[in-house]
Amino acid sequence: MRRRDLLKGAVLLPAMARSDVATCLCDFGLGRTAQERLDQGPFDIEQDQGWQTVLFTTPSERPLRNPGLGLVGYSWEESGPSLAARAGRETLEQHVEKISSLPFVDVLYIRCDWRNVQSRPGRLDLDPVWDLTLDAAKRKGLRVAFRIQLSNTSFQPEQVAVPPFLRDRVPFVKIGHIPGKGDAEYQEPRYDHPEFQKAFAELNDLLAAQFEGNPLIEWVDLMQYGFWGEGHTSNFPSPFPDYVTAQRTSVSMTTRQLDTWKKTPIAVNTQPDISNVGNRTVLDMAVRAGAWMRSDSIIVEEPIQIEELANRPPWLAAIMEDGYFRQYDTQKLKKDTTGINALENYMLHVLDLRANYWSLWTEADNLARYNEMYPRGFERLRTSMGYRVRPAWVWQRKRHGTFEVIVCVCNRGAAGIPGVLWLHLESPDGKLSLQGTFDAGHPHGGGIRQASFLLPQGYSGKLGLSAKLEIRPGVKKPVAWACEQPVNADGSITVELKSENDPGWRKGV
Repeated sequence: MRRRDLLKGAVLLPAMARSDVATCLCDFGLGRTAQERLDQGPFDIEQDQGWQTVLFTTPSERPLRNPGLGLVGYSWEESGPSLAARAGRETLEQHVEKISSLPFVDVLYIRCDWRNVQSRPGRLDLDPVWDLTLDAAKRKGLRVAFRIQLSNTSFQPEQVAVPPFLRDRVPFVKIGHIPGKGDAEYQEPRYDHPEFQKAFAELNDLLAAQFEGNPLIEWVDLMQYGFWGEGHTSNFPSPFPDYVTAQRTSVSMTTRQLDTWKKTPIAVNTQPDISNVGNRTVLDMAVRAGAWMRSDSIIVEEPIQIEELANRPPWLAAIMEDGYFRQYDTQKLKKDTTGINALENYMLHVLDLRANYWSLWTEADNLARYNEMYPRGFERLRTSMGYRVRPAWVWQRKRHGTFEVIVCVCNRGAAGIPGVLWLHLESPDGKLSLQGTFDAGHPHGGGIRQASFLLPQGYSGKLGLSAKLEIRPGVKKPVAWACEQPVNADGSITVELKSENDPGWRKGV
């Protein structure tokens, strides 16, 4: 069954008001506090004892594979790999190689069932797609993200998402008839059952032991209740006996994951609480813990999700996809009166939400054909989605008997910095090394942020200016400058300081 066809019925259900946790946009403060915060001004003119502009750069339009943004190709989705691989027309190896070889793919994504990663207690038994995906990412300079589904409609009633060893230990509840399959019904596990919780805790720990802090892993989706792990069972009831049990279970499972994944970003689905299982609480606690936000729709979506995603804290990334046009079949795409195809219309809304990622699903051949026929969509996303930072201006000032360097970083991307941006100034011989941070999320999408470095007395000459993204506390990844000017082999751009005797000094007062 198509997930969006199933969900269309759910959004027509009457809203059920809850008084315990209101759906709202809350004050999330200023984000993570940096330990080495740079002075970020304002740098008023009466402070000047003489100044020069020593670097100014041109914005680049070329795509960059920076952490915290990108187009996401699927090596596995809830129904498996590509249609050709499922039909035996290509091998799994060929599918993974094709999707990872597309020049516009930045991240490879696996969305599979629990049974695809564990077949017995005490250890992981990863499906072959995992090794293939990780190997392709390592060879091609890509990253990997994943979701483990605790429930999936795709293979019911023949198979449920949990592994066989758990199937006999946990009661399952029939929640409604599967369309087109006679008397067969969807089955959901009792998530609150002690055996389920025991096995879930082990699964979380096993996954973290293998993937937490792995530099290849871009993010991990929160394992949530219900169909495809999205926090709902559409217009079917939940298997819980009451709302209190459902919310308590959802909160407990969320807490366990947030407490475990400290080095790897975790992403929470923004699905409204249509199944009354505590999603409002889950979303609030996850965002406050620094979780990224995601939605599996972008057009057929409730107003509250669009509001939450677009107005999320600026230091959090947003991950967007849409299942309606997942095949990228150019023969089936309709165009409006302006000649815009529906999928391009969908994907360009990613920029309206200031999002960081857009998902491409599994069909490599169709994606290549679509990009050839309609290149504008991917081009616009790759040059505007997420963040794109460069040192737009760098000034040198005389202050306190020495030199001060003020760096103004411009972000031409749609989104803020998904974490904390570090700046690093280093002399060519490495003897001088200064670093510090902007406030979390800065510079925001379309904005600028300034920061200063006070140099040791008497220093002049060249400096290399580079940036890193602290994507989680203590986890830093290099960021490529989005400028036309050349950068050094280590990713830094050269700043040439002027001597005391240079005739170009200006005076502000």
